Amino acid sequence: MSRREKVWLYKPPRQPKPRVPESTKSEVEKRCNEFVESILKPKYIKPHPKNERFNYIVDIFTKWYRNYFYFCAKYHSPGPNAISPFFETKFARIEYVSKDQFNLSYMRHTGQWWEIFRGLSLNECIEDIKDMPHFTP
Repeated sequence: MSRREKVWLYKPPRQPKPRVPESTKSEVEKRCNEFVESILKPKYIKPHPKNERFNYIVDIFTKWYRNYFYFCAKYHSPGPNAISPFFETKFARIEYVSKDQFNLSYMRHTGQWWEIFRGLSLNECIEDIKDMPHFTP
């Protein structure tokens, strides 16, 4: 068996993440909720399916958590083997970086967030969520 030697490494202190100003929070929430109501809900929320076996989306909503703004989908699980009748998933995340700069991530099939854009404006984030297939609920 080989034995690993211990090595000293420099680990710089973490930079604190900037706090999101209340004005930015309210602006992001207002614009993203308008986007959800006008674009995402009509596109992804369909009438109740006749086949009662498969999950389907019943609501799309947003929420803040620390520096992250999430787009979430609520699913109905009507099948006979369902653990619970409803569940929620997050499918897109906007991270506040600085004034009018955001990072955009999507939830991978592995359950991890994958950041694909850095330093975007809020308008660019909304356009990318609308146009790119990565952000499908």
